[in-house]
Amino acid sequence: MPAGQPRTPSSPQPPPALRPGRRSRASAWAAGLLLVVPAAVAGCRALGTDGVTPFPQLLSFLPWLTVPAGLGLLLAGAARHRVLAFLAATVLTVTAWASLPYTPLLAVTHGAPLARIRVVAANVEFGQATGSLIALARRERPQLLYVSECDPACGRALTAALSGLLPHRVSVDAEGSAGSVLLSAFPLRDRSVVPSTMGMPGATADIAGRAVRLQLAHPMPPLPGQVRLWRDELGRLRDAVAARPPDEVPLVAGDFNASQDHAAFRSVVAAGPLLDAARTTDASRTPTWPAEGPLPPYVQIDHVLTGPDLTATAVRFPPLPGSDHRAVLADLDLHDRR
Repeated sequence: MPAGQPRTPSSPQPPPALRPGRRSRASAWAAGLLLVVPAAVAGCRALGTDGVTPFPQLLSFLPWLTVPAGLGLLLAGAARHRVLAFLAATVLTVTAWASLPYTPLLAVTHGAPLARIRVVAANVEFGQATGSLIALARRERPQLLYVSECDPACGRALTAALSGLLPHRVSVDAEGSAGSVLLSAFPLRDRSVVPSTMGMPGATADIAGRAVRLQLAHPMPPLPGQVRLWRDELGRLRDAVAARPPDEVPLVAGDFNASQDHAAFRSVVAAGPLLDAARTTDASRTPTWPAEGPLPPYVQIDHVLTGPDLTATAVRFPPLPGSDHRAVLADLDLHDRR
């Protein structure tokens, strides 16, 4: 620049573009990974499908998936990634909505009450909790007792100990988890068995002048490699419920190996139509499994399902030492035909 020429001020340079730092990128990636499973599982629930492995197994964890979904939203916010934060908020909302307990139904009955029935459904885990179940039955005095994983030794012990309380029985006599016993204070007729890997016996009881169709549920669990078998056995149970005579009141109970989040279970409920006793008493998220081991119970797979002429008045989930399941105890009112 020539001497004496006035210096012109340089124009200000624009600030450098802000680039996300490594920490922000890491937060965004972590948020995305945390959201994958909740998004997929909540999507299955919203679409009414159980899908294929691993989704039937992951649906059992649905309420707990709000935790990674919430963490994903926090990390997306920390990364200041608006699109990801919106997606995370959507996933969290859908997961939380799908995880809500069933809305308690008001079981409107028009007939006069005829009888109060106490039902206990219990999985005794290869007969190991037989003694605990006998003690529970003597204390609570049910009129109907549905017992899964009851081998012949378990069946003999129950019959001997409870013959005065529950003198009538129908059973599938088999070893290990395949055995099942249904004990009743009422005479039984029309005995039958739903075809399945583990025993699912049924019979009709005449209670206060009404025919009540009793059906024990114990399909195979949805383990990897046997999801189709689990779905097929729940389908056979659904078909058996739907095929009953119209004048019979259904009462289906046991270890369904399925929660309210499984479409295959909801199809059984719809076939009756049936009401979940836990649902109608605002206890549909009370976990029943696993009741032993390092994890606390986190899913309800043991249910008592009733026809419209049976109203659940109370449901409890007593512990059953020796078993990996809690029992289900339901008090039901049987009504006259509407």
